[in-house]
Amino acid sequence: MKPRYLTQVDQIELLDNEDRAALRRVEEKFAFRSNEYYLSLIDPDDPLDPIRRIAVPDVRELEESGVLDPSRESNYTVAPGLQHKYRETALMLVSDMCGTFCRFCFRKRLFMNRGAEVTRDVTEEIAYIREHPEITNVLLTGGDPLIMATSRLEPIVAALREIEHVGIIRIGTKMPAFNPYRILDDPSLPEMIRRYSTNEKRIYFMAQFNHPRELTPQAVEALNILLAAGAIVVNQTPILRGVNDDPAVLAELFRKLSFIGVPPYYVFQCRPTLGNRMFQVPVEETYCIVETAKSQVSGLAKRARFVISHATGKIEVAGLTDDHIFFKYHQAADQENIGKFMCFRRNSTALWFDDYTEPVSDVPVPQEIGEASG
Repeated sequence: MKPRYLTQVDQIELLDNEDRAALRRVEEKFAFRSNEYYLSLIDPDDPLDPIRRIAVPDVRELEESGVLDPSRESNYTVAPGLQHKYRETALMLVSDMCGTFCRFCFRKRLFMNRGAEVTRDVTEEIAYIREHPEITNVLLTGGDPLIMATSRLEPIVAALREIEHVGIIRIGTKMPAFNPYRILDDPSLPEMIRRYSTNEKRIYFMAQFNHPRELTPQAVEALNILLAAGAIVVNQTPILRGVNDDPAVLAELFRKLSFIGVPPYYVFQCRPTLGNRMFQVPVEETYCIVETAKSQVSGLAKRARFVISHATGKIEVAGLTDDHIFFKYHQAADQENIGKFMCFRRNSTALWFDDYTEPVSDVPVPQEIGEASG
């Protein structure tokens, strides 16, 4: 089965003429793209349906808040389509297309200015990685690498696998959720995985399931194909208002993922990207949602770390007290910051790390937080 792709709001059947007219203004600024399979998951009688919120434009996206590059990825771009922010990790933007354009996407600039950051010829990027032996893992992302034909993706994977010091190749993708038929109908994809995901050097798929309803039988079958071919699959998701900001929903997502062998990896704070205000949940509320969800699941489903993908690094939210919030650099652009612990006065309205402006240096770390973060 090959679901038809839709690229205009006028093609969305669940909208009436009034809705379509209003959303054309959004479409002019932020492109729309989805497919029949993914839109079929929407309950047409529920205007607050979480899948609808992920895929269908909303006039609130036109609110003037946020920026197009909230994590300042441009600061770490070392070649066209190549970022080197963390010492061991290189990130390659290999596609500026997705199976659906998430309305909360933090790289929507790629779809607004097609071709500006993504390179079609990765010769320079491969050469850079080859010349930097500290790079042990490479993330292929975009856009979505699996929107590409396997015949286009495989040469990139093959070139990376020839580099001795690259131990892990990661592929960031939401295609198992958006269009599992991309995997179900392409035997060449698992064949590629079997070739290049070896016993010593695995291919990892960084899946993104935001809501448990995305885990359809077709999606689960697609994930099983990746696993059976020898890939490692983990999941990451931001917390999104109206999608998974309910601890029961998030716990169900964690639980279902762990049952099928796809452990939760990261839970992200929604980035303050232009047009994303409707999805943002305050940091401290998000922390409580994640912790409450974790309390409802077993150990293997508790493994996700709640982090803020800040310009300076991945900052883990480590704990709260009545007056203070604790952070820890899980990863950092500046190596000296890795593991650094920070304490600030709480700010219930803070949506991003930069909103914490009152550092505190003389507060002892609660024992349970110190044990969890050490």
